[in-house]
Amino acid sequence: MPVKTNSINQVSTFYLEFMSTFLFDQIIFGPVKSRRLGISLGVNLLPTDSKVCSFDCIYCECGWTPRKRAQKAVLPTREIVRQKMEEKLAEMVESNELPDVITFAGNGEPTLHPEFEGIIDDTIELRDRLTPKARIAVLSNATMLHKPAVVRALLKVEDNIQKLDSGFEETIRKIDCPATHFKLNDVVENLKSFNGKVIIQTMFLRGNFKGEIIDNTTEAELAAWLKLVAEIKPSQVMIYTIDRDTPASGLEKIKLDELELIATRARAIGFEVQVSG
Repeated sequence: MPVKTNSINQVSTFYLEFMSTFLFDQIIFGPVKSRRLGISLGVNLLPTDSKVCSFDCIYCECGWTPRKRAQKAVLPTREIVRQKMEEKLAEMVESNELPDVITFAGNGEPTLHPEFEGIIDDTIELRDRLTPKARIAVLSNATMLHKPAVVRALLKVEDNIQKLDSGFEETIRKIDCPATHFKLNDVVENLKSFNGKVIIQTMFLRGNFKGEIIDNTTEAELAAWLKLVAEIKPSQVMIYTIDRDTPASGLEKIKLDELELIATRARAIGFEVQVSG
């Protein structure tokens, strides 16, 4: 039964199983131990019973993005998000289990929410009042950076984490499968406009999908990716690989020692790099 947006689901787990992948079944979920961020309290601004995203990544832990819907997706309101967040943060303060970070992720692309900027403002107010040492992070695919309100909101958070899975548009189309008009050059220009107040996050993987070889670890791929990273000048680079089941079969996790070699190359051109194997 779908979870209503005006109530917290009373199940013991924080996700709904969907084949080999899962959906987060609450607006506020966790806290969970994040490979990259520490003790993270998650925020899902998308439906709790389906995924909404401008990408359809072949590695997404939330499964495939629905192409057709019986009815329009219902997003939680700004008021509900604030209420649930305040309740959970107060509970964590009471139990002295404070989060390292409040992370916007969930069942798709958080910046698609029409009230995203207002929700970020509410989160900053609640964080400052209840858990002032916690960072605020947004995990985004960088497709909504043409919207001024989204950019304004992202400039207010500590960890503005944006996806860049390749230096080639063709490879991004194979791995991330954009559902909307996508031009890599425009995305790069938008990322550059943050003037360094952005973290670039890249998933490295290889395998075979729909009869095509997928591999963003080749020398040509790495050279093109490093070139764009150098242009964007992020404050940090996060590189990682598959950690959970994926909707597409035939994908290969990259070994930690190979990720470290990629990180060494990024560090050599001046960037702080975090590796998650």
